[in-house]
Amino acid sequence: MCKVNLTTWSFPAVRYEAVEKRIETCEESLRSLEEQVFVSNQRLPQIQLQVANFTTRLEPYQYLHARGLYTALSIRQLGQELSQLETDITSVHGQLNNSQSQELTKEVGKLRKDVQKMQTTDTINMKTVKEKLRYLKNNVESCKSIPKDFKGQQMYCMKGLISNISDPVTTKINPFDKSYISGSWGKQAQMDSKSDKETYWVQALVSSNIYGNTFRLYQTYKDFMRSTNHRDATFSSSATGATAIEGPSAVLYGGGLYYHCYRSADICRYDLQTNDVKRVTLPGTGVGFNNQFPYCYYDCRPNSDVDLEADETGLWALYATVGNHGNLVVSKLFWDSNSTTINVSQTWETRLFKKSVSNAFMVCGVLYATRYVDTYKEEVFYAFDTATGKEDNSLALPLEKVSKGVASLSYNPINRQIYMYNDGYLLAYQAYF
Repeated sequence: MCKVNLTTWSFPAVRYEAVEKRIETCEESLRSLEEQVFVSNQRLPQIQLQVANFTTRLEPYQYLHARGLYTALSIRQLGQELSQLETDITSVHGQLNNSQSQELTKEVGKLRKDVQKMQTTDTINMKTVKEKLRYLKNNVESCKSIPKDFKGQQMYCMKGLISNISDPVTTKINPFDKSYISGSWGKQAQMDSKSDKETYWVQALVSSNIYGNTFRLYQTYKDFMRSTNHRDATFSSSATGATAIEGPSAVLYGGGLYYHCYRSADICRYDLQTNDVKRVTLPGTGVGFNNQFPYCYYDCRPNSDVDLEADETGLWALYATVGNHGNLVVSKLFWDSNSTTINVSQTWETRLFKKSVSNAFMVCGVLYATRYVDTYKEEVFYAFDTATGKEDNSLALPLEKVSKGVASLSYNPINRQIYMYNDGYLLAYQAYF
């Protein structure tokens, strides 16, 4: 408060100049205070909007928190913004100290408690528990799914992981057109198949490099290399029909072509003899499709959400789910010829984020994942063994290629070759153990 003692005015020696200066100083202080109050009143609506916006933004994190899906980085960033907001509100409240500023102070205090709860209360415990549950669940799946002697059936599987991959032993352009940069190809993959084991096939995604409804079969390797004596099969009336293929996902196994069904979380099986299409829905909370969890790493391969693979142990589906935080999920499939149905027998959850890999394939019950190195090289860097639940991310097995993009990778247990659909080129490699 500015005070001027007027009683001093009765003395003749009073210095009126000093009094006038004191009054001017008081007036300046009052004007400054009025300006601060004016500015604070102007800032108050802005801060109120900030608090409302912050509360709205916190709701998704609270939703994810309840399901254990938030990340520590997101919470830290949110906490930093909250600290700045607290500083602003403290400043305004110190100047105004009215009902509105008091209410804002209470609201931001509640927000701070919510964030602290997410930061400290459950994060470590939830991560630990969820990881333990994933580990136990995978162990249960391994115990009930892998035959005890399956590795003994193929002695090279007993040697462990793949030790080396050759340079391409086959290189050719797909028989449709080089512009079809996405698809899949390979050889009959069922080891005890009653169908011709020498059958080769190519499936190109002819609609936007995402969808398709036909594939081509060759009875011999020579026919395949010469692109002669082929047979085309149609499994959907159009490339956008309910039984059309979505993404580069196919594998020929026994008497059927297995692939990802159009715009769904389903696996389809096209019967080469009857032309019937059967389907089954993949297990998991929020199975990714329609480009939700494609293979990425360097460039994302559109709609590569679901991947069908085959190896010595049978059929596999590789995909990601919201429930597993976008990490790769591995499900074992089998065809029941008596009931003519596709069935899912077991499912494993990995810790490998699907969008962090360029592609994947199965060998001897082991999931292998690749990453982009440069235009002419990929690298197998990760393995997950369904028999033990163990992971290895220290691999460094190169895969030479002729173009940058990898649409699909698949392994054939009959000749132990790996097939790559490489931006319209068809490449094959020999795997060594």
